[in-house]
Amino acid sequence: MKGQVKKALYPSPTPSPARGEGKIETWRFSLTLPADIMVIMAHPDDAEFGIAGTIACWTGSGKQVVYVVCTSGEKGTTDIKMKAEKLAQIREKEQVNAAQVLGVRKVVFLRYPDQGLEDAPEFRKQIVRQIRAYRPHTVVTSDPYRRYVWHRDHRIVGQVVLDAAYPFARDHLAYPDLLEEGFQPHKVRELLFWAAESTNCKYDVTKTFEKKIAALRCHKSQIAEMKKPELEQWLRERCREMAQGENYELAEAFYRVELPE
Repeated sequence: MKGQVKKALYPSPTPSPARGEGKIETWRFSLTLPADIMVIMAHPDDAEFGIAGTIACWTGSGKQVVYVVCTSGEKGTTDIKMKAEKLAQIREKEQVNAAQVLGVRKVVFLRYPDQGLEDAPEFRKQIVRQIRAYRPHTVVTSDPYRRYVWHRDHRIVGQVVLDAAYPFARDHLAYPDLLEEGFQPHKVRELLFWAAESTNCKYDVTKTFEKKIAALRCHKSQIAEMKKPELEQWLRERCREMAQGENYELAEAFYRVELPE
């Protein structure tokens, strides 16, 4: 039974549908249990690079965390022999493995095209569907307002998630077809944005930093060309900088927004 449960929560990635269809496997909406926290990212590995230490803190304290991955990152390679469909399958598997390391309950792949996300009603509806399905107290995503050098997909995801959480997920007249599918309105209580240029919220990740690194190591297709000691040192220095002024060594920082009723 234990093995069967694990398979249900973390199924082996299946061949992706045509890019741009944004299709989701039907099992993901059956017997959905609410989650405390939903992390919505553009690509596999975004959460591990940015906030895996915090995620490990949440799951370690008993919080139920769900990932929503908007693309499969099928353009994220310098290997000219690599095909997009193969890389998508590799990266989805890597993301599932990383989520298991961190204790994330479920990973949902939306499979929109990498480098092709748009602030469009259909994409927003998919995010609203996820929020209404899992009914999280907190939604976490990339900051949409970071200036200059910032992946376009990260900006788009941040903006779409902000709009989806408030007001679209809350209002029953927004996407009425979702009501027909059984997705009732839900009020998200707070948003946390990572990689924000201005932050107002920190988490102590001193004790979970090694788990962050362990999760990041699952993304072999992305870090294989990096020198691991230098990568780990760079991440440690970033977390040390974010902890300045606090009575702990390492932190991950966010911009926190409390949403209105």
